[in-house]
Parts: sequence; structure tokens; C-alpha cells
Amino acid sequence: MNTTFQRIGVVGSGAMGRGIAQLFAQSGVAVRLHDSNPAALASAIDSVADALARLVEKGRIGADAAAAARARLEPVDSLAALAGCDLVIEAIVERLDAKRELFAGLEPIVGDDAVLATNTSSLSVTTIAAGCRRPQRVAGYHFFNPVPLMKVVEVVRGARTDERAVQRLVELTRATGHLPVVAQDTPGFVVNHAGRGFGTEALKALGEGAADVATIDRILREQVSFGGQGFKLGPFELMDLTGLDVSQPVMESIYRQFYDEPRFRPSVIGAQRLAAGLTGRKTGTGFYAYEDGRQLAPKEPAAPSVAVRPPVWVAPGPRAGVLREAVAALHGVVQDTPHPTEHALVLVAPLGLDATAAATVDGLPAERTVAVDALFPLAPGQCRRRVLMPTPATRAEYRDAAHALFADDGVAVSMLRDSPGFVAQRVLAMIVSIGTEIAQQRIASPADIDTAVRIGLGYPLGPLALGDALGPATVLEILDNLHRVSGDPRYRPGGWLRRRAQLGLSLLHED
Repeated sequence: MNTTFQRIGVVGSGAMGRGIAQLFAQSGVAVRLHDSNPAALASAIDSVADALARLVEKGRIGADAAAAARARLEPVDSLAALAGCDLVIEAIVERLDAKRELFAGLEPIVGDDAVLATNTSSLSVTTIAAGCRRPQRVAGYHFFNPVPLMKVVEVVRGARTDERAVQRLVELTRATGHLPVVAQDTPGFVVNHAGRGFGTEALKALGEGAADVATIDRILREQVSFGGQGFKLGPFELMDLTGLDVSQPVMESIYRQFYDEPRFRPSVIGAQRLAAGLTGRKTGTGFYAYEDGRQLAPKEPAAPSVAVRPPVWVAPGPRAGVLREAVAALHGVVQDTPHPTEHALVLVAPLGLDATAAATVDGLPAERTVAVDALFPLAPGQCRRRVLMPTPATRAEYRDAAHALFADDGVAVSMLRDSPGFVAQRVLAMIVSIGTEIAQQRIASPADIDTAVRIGLGYPLGPLALGDALGPATVLEILDNLHRVSGDPRYRPGGWLRRRAQLGLSLLHED
């Protein structure tokens, strides 16, 4: 392996530390792994040996390569043993005081040219470096778990980080086969910063009573589709997997570090559930209950049986044609009249509005109106889930008629309580909004933002490409309407999005 680093030290032998050590040992670099807990260090060495053996069993690497990688990994029982390392990566507890104390202890041990890198996910690299004699050699080097498999690494430039240190880490990352993304030192860097739109907005919808946990997860797993690809897990499933004891502090930290920026405002729901110890799979109970590691999700209610379906009138609008075609394909009778007749079911397809606003703005009969989320295809054979939303005044027989109609071909239907932006619209719009703000602040290049988020979070597209797929003007309309209906500044669109929507440019377009 051709690298400017000949010997790497790793401090901290938890999941991240051992993964980082394995990656570099496999890549041909001598690695010294240290942990203040000897038992944890021994366990980490055994874990890496087991991981290498499994790779041999699966035919991913040869036995000789595994043995060589293991031989390059040396456990050491003191920080002093890291002398001679030209790069030391800390992967210890996510506490500012602990990281600053560690780096202060390392500085007299390593040479002046050695780089000190922090694997922090949410703390300021600049603040960590400020306690060092040579802050210019301190950089962020943020890996994702599991390190050998997650192929993106954030290389973070602190306020005083030397450019040569950044470039050396970029070269090292590429030599391992991983992809480096260079980011400025801002809360959450790129990936954890961009990730605020998914779980935080889902918690907001939950807190408003728009739907329950399982319904929100099902919508974001099954309704959202970009070329057949969607989210692999719903936001609450993901928080249960990660652990609320991990995700809630990150939400709160990023919110506070951005001086209470409304886009990142956490939910009291998360704080309460964390206080109750409902942290997810690791405790057996989170947003879901778990039995033998298996999620116990509530059963979805069956579609209602409706003896006689009323005729359907579709309100005019950009998505009216799509809605009419879907209704006809589902054997509904579509009225082609300027106004709905006395007993017609009225369907609207708003962007960012609630059903009430969509009905009242055009003087439609709210007691017979149901909103349909037409952001994604609705026709039979083109979708896995459809999402409907009555007004508070919608009569039960019309709500049930709409539900039965859109479930006619066996596709699942989610019925929400009236709220602005359905679920998918508001969550996706916030993902795009935050992604465009990262681009606007020049935290990273647009291409790097999309690559880092797509790989680091497993999204079907990066946030900027996702906005392009929906249409920047569509995203802008959703956010403008969410902002107007709710009055919440979290939904205010930023300049990067607004300008590109107005000019017809891609959100990936740099200036």
C-alpha cells in the first residue's frame, strides 16, 4: 500500500476502533491498537481475528492475506507505545473533555509531523484541536459502522487544520478503497447534518398526531420510490436499530450547536422515551417491542367494505390528471363536470398543504373531501402504498369510500389525520432542504454531499439528486406551503433551493 503514513495508532477498541484497525491492517499498514481497558483490547483483537477468518471462509480474501493482516495489528498497553506512529486516530467516548485530554497526552509522545485525527461524529474538530500545542495537525476522520463495509469517510478540516494533513488523510482513505469526502468543521459535518431531515421530521409528524409509528415507517419504506429504490428502514425502525441513546443526543447536540436552528429542532418524544430507557433493539423495547430480536409491529387494519361507491370528482391542479387516471384504473366513476355534484367524493392532491387548506382554498365541500398524496405514481402496478388524508369534517362514509377505492387492487392504503404535507412530502422536502443548506454553506461540494449521504445513510439518492428527481420547483412549493400553513420557520426554503427552482437549474449545479 502506497501511503504517506507508515504506522497508524488507534486509541479505543470499541466497534469503531477495532473496525478502523482492521481496515488499515487489511490495507497493508502496521497498526497499533490501544485501549485503557486490557480486557476490551483483548476482546477487540479476537474480534478482528474472527472477522478476518470469516472473510477467508466466504472467499473474500486468502488465508495468507488474513494472516498478514492479523500480523500487522499489534495491541499495545500504553499511550507511550504509540511513539513512532505518524497518524493516531482516536475512537474513544464521545466526550469533548476526554478527547482533548487524550490529544494533550499524545502530543509529547508522537513526532511533530504526526497527524492526530478524531473519529468524532458530532463534536467540533476545532474545539478538540484548540487544546493542542499544534492544532494544525488535528483533523476529523469520521468513519461509519461497520468500518470495513461502509465505504465513505468524512475528512474534516478544522479552523486551523493544515491542508497537508487533510490531503494525507484523503490519500490514505483512497488507498484503502474507501471514498474520502472533505468537509468543513460544522456540527454533524455532512452525513449526520444531512440526516436530521429523516428522523427529526418523522418525530414532528408523530408529535402532531398525523399517524402512528408503524404507519409513518410503512409510508417511508413503501410509498417512496426512486427508480424502484426507497428507504430500507423507516425512521423509527432506524432509531431502534441505532439506539435512541445514540440518536437523541446527536439530535440535541446538532440543534444546540447550530444555536437552536429550527430545521434541527428535536422532539420531546425522543427525550421522554430516552429517559424511560426505551432505547430500541438493545433493550427489547423502543418505538417497537422486540421478541427474540424480532420486531413486533402492529397489524395493519383491513380496508373497509363499501357497498356502493359514490362518483368521484377530482379538483383541478398539476396532479389532477394522474389522480383521474388512477381512479379510473381502480374502477371508480370520474365526474367530468366543472364542480362536484351533490353526492360526489371530492379528491384533492395538494403539495405541502393539509386537506383542510386544500378544500377551503377552492370552496370545496370539506365533509366530502379527501386528500391524496400524488407525489409518487398511484396507478395499479406502479406503487406499493397509497396515502390518503381526510379533513376533520370529512364524513366517515366518504373517508371509507376513498379508502376502499384506492385499495381496490390490493395495494396497501395509509389513512392519515389531517396535517400539512402528508408524511412523505414533508420528510423528503426536509431532507432536500437541509442538503441544499449544506451546499449553500459550502460545507462540502454538491457531489460530495450526495455521495456521502447516499453511502453513509443508505438513502436511494443523495439529497440534491433526490430534489432533482422530485423537481426543485415541487420541493419549493411543498416547503412554502408547509411554512405558510404551519407558521414554523423550520420549513422556510433556503436560497440555494429557491434560486435553482426559479432558474430551472439542477440542485447539483455549483456557482
